Amino acid sequence: MPTRDELLKEELIQTDPEFRRLHEEHQESERRLQELSHKSLFSEEDEAEEKKLKLHKLVLKDHMAEILRQHRESHVTA
Repeated sequence: MPTRDELLKEELIQTDPEFRRLHEEHQESERRLQELSHKSLFSEEDEAEEKKLKLHKLVLKDHMAEILRQHRESHVTA
Protein backbone atom coordinates (compact mmCIF):
# COMPACT_ATOMS: atom_id res chain seq x y z
CA MET A 1 0.00 0.00 0.00
CA PRO A 2 1.46 3.39 -1.00
CA THR A 3 2.34 5.91 1.70
CA ARG A 4 0.79 9.39 1.86
CA ASP A 5 3.99 10.86 0.43
CA GLU A 6 3.99 8.38 -2.45
CA LEU A 7 0.36 9.21 -3.21
CA LEU A 8 1.10 12.93 -3.06
CA LYS A 9 4.11 12.47 -5.34
CA GLU A 10 1.95 10.62 -7.89
CA GLU A 11 -0.69 13.33 -7.66
CA LEU A 12 1.90 16.05 -8.28
CA ILE A 13 3.36 14.16 -11.24
CA GLN A 14 -0.13 14.22 -12.77
CA THR A 15 -1.10 17.79 -11.84
CA ASP A 16 2.03 19.94 -11.43
CA PRO A 17 4.04 20.55 -14.64
CA GLU A 18 7.16 21.70 -12.76
CA PHE A 19 7.14 18.67 -10.46
CA ARG A 20 6.59 16.36 -13.45
CA ARG A 21 9.54 17.96 -15.30
CA LEU A 22 11.79 17.56 -12.26
CA HIS A 23 10.69 13.95 -11.82
CA GLU A 24 11.36 13.17 -15.49
CA GLU A 25 14.81 14.79 -15.31
CA HIS A 26 15.56 12.78 -12.18
CA GLN A 27 14.51 9.55 -13.91
CA GLU A 28 16.60 10.37 -16.99
CA SER A 29 19.66 11.08 -14.82
CA GLU A 30 19.15 7.74 -13.09
CA ARG A 31 18.90 5.95 -16.46
CA ARG A 32 22.14 7.58 -17.62
CA LEU A 33 23.89 6.61 -14.38
CA GLN A 34 22.77 3.00 -14.93
CA GLU A 35 24.21 3.10 -18.45
CA LEU A 36 27.52 4.38 -17.12
CA SER A 37 27.64 1.71 -14.42
CA HIS A 38 27.41 -1.03 -17.07
CA LYS A 39 30.42 0.21 -19.04
CA SER A 40 33.40 -2.10 -18.95
CA LEU A 41 35.89 0.77 -19.36
CA PHE A 42 35.28 3.87 -17.26
CA SER A 43 37.08 6.94 -18.64
CA GLU A 44 37.83 10.23 -16.87
CA GLU A 45 35.00 11.78 -18.88
CA ASP A 46 32.64 9.06 -17.63
CA GLU A 47 33.73 9.71 -14.05
CA ALA A 48 33.16 13.45 -14.47
CA GLU A 49 29.73 12.81 -16.02
CA GLU A 50 28.83 10.45 -13.18
CA LYS A 51 29.70 13.07 -10.57
CA LYS A 52 27.75 15.74 -12.46
CA LEU A 53 24.71 13.46 -12.79
CA LYS A 54 24.76 12.53 -9.11
CA LEU A 55 24.91 16.18 -8.09
CA HIS A 56 22.13 17.06 -10.55
CA LYS A 57 19.95 14.25 -9.15
CA LEU A 58 20.45 15.60 -5.62
CA VAL A 59 19.46 19.11 -6.68
CA LEU A 60 16.36 17.75 -8.42
CA LYS A 61 15.45 15.60 -5.42
CA ASP A 62 15.83 18.58 -3.06
CA HIS A 63 13.63 20.72 -5.31
CA MET A 64 10.96 17.99 -5.48
CA ALA A 65 11.09 17.56 -1.70
CA GLU A 66 10.54 21.30 -1.28
CA ILE A 67 7.49 21.20 -3.57
CA LEU A 68 6.14 18.20 -1.63
CA ARG A 69 6.69 20.01 1.67
CA GLN A 70 4.95 23.16 0.44
CA HIS A 71 2.04 21.14 -0.91
CA ARG A 72 1.67 19.21 2.39
CA GLU A 73 1.78 22.45 4.40
CA SER A 74 -0.77 24.18 2.17
CA HIS A 75 -3.19 21.26 2.62
CA VAL A 76 -2.68 21.10 6.39
CA THR A 77 -3.41 24.80 6.84
CA ALA A 78 -6.32 24.79 4.35
